[in-house]
Amino acid sequence: MTISASETKKLLIYPAIDSERLLSIQKISSHLNVVNTTNQAESLQEITNVDAFFGKMTPELLSRAKKLQWIQTPTASLEHYLFPELIAHPVQMTNMRGLFSDVIADHVMGYVLTFARNLHLYRDAQSRNYWGPIGDDQSQADFLSGPGNVTPVDLAHKHLSDCTMGIVGVGEIGREIARRAHAFGMKLLGVDPKPNPVPGILEEIWPLDRLPELLQQSDFVVIAAPHTPSSEKLFDAEMISQMSPEGYLINIGRGAIVDLTALTKLLQENKIAGAALDVFEIEPLPVDHPLWSMPNVLITPHIAAASPRVAERHLQTLLENIRRFLNEEPLLNLVDKQAWC
Repeated sequence: MTISASETKKLLIYPAIDSERLLSIQKISSHLNVVNTTNQAESLQEITNVDAFFGKMTPELLSRAKKLQWIQTPTASLEHYLFPELIAHPVQMTNMRGLFSDVIADHVMGYVLTFARNLHLYRDAQSRNYWGPIGDDQSQADFLSGPGNVTPVDLAHKHLSDCTMGIVGVGEIGREIARRAHAFGMKLLGVDPKPNPVPGILEEIWPLDRLPELLQQSDFVVIAAPHTPSSEKLFDAEMISQMSPEGYLINIGRGAIVDLTALTKLLQENKIAGAALDVFEIEPLPVDHPLWSMPNVLITPHIAAASPRVAERHLQTLLENIRRFLNEEPLLNLVDKQAWC
């Protein structure tokens, strides 16, 4: 990479990052001036002549930026990052989407397998030292006759290749979920406002107006969409009610997409089979919330993306985008600020 002295760029980082990551950035080019600031006052002083910014942008910082061309956000989600002045500003912005796709897809399949094989109910039974097959708790294998008939126990356990998964939001995460579900032989449906087929796996992605159709046909509905103005409370009482009574709702997207009060009420009324939730409208979920005590609900505390691999991917995305910026190449993960994604 050859960059003339006249093309030296200034990158402001706020809040400050650790020395190891800072050194990795500084090694990219001798023509990159990196300022790693520890406080707001220092950032306000430095931002007047920066070309690029990494960290938490604020209205006050943005108002003082005279040369700013590019912002790299430290997160994938944007609902807590954007503000009106930033949306209107011509600056390019990129985010960290795509880092967690395989990790979150694994988490989703954990939910699916748990419900399909009743693992959550067997874990509850284990805590009571209780032996009893779901479907017929008095059933005992006699080891004398073969499985000549379909039993209540058989019917209480799902065969994944007989099941349909509907994916709401077929972006990076949704596509990875589709690949894993396909490996289990599941039939796949998907809706997304920007159809992008998954070759050999999910060839047709429906527009959002076919979401009710997807809900009716799916055994497992997986929300993998971002929080945008159009997705907020998309899953209200009317929408959730269109699911199959035997369907399970899984949300690893954003809590704001699902009306938690409506979902709770429909679960209490047995309108759907169950739910698995990693994200919520209110976090932490209040200790007295009814969802905690529902045997057909799986709750994980916003950890679907947790993995020892994510930090290294985060750094590599940042380094690659800095390199691209210096070379005037197309940036990874460009954001549509108006759409929050």
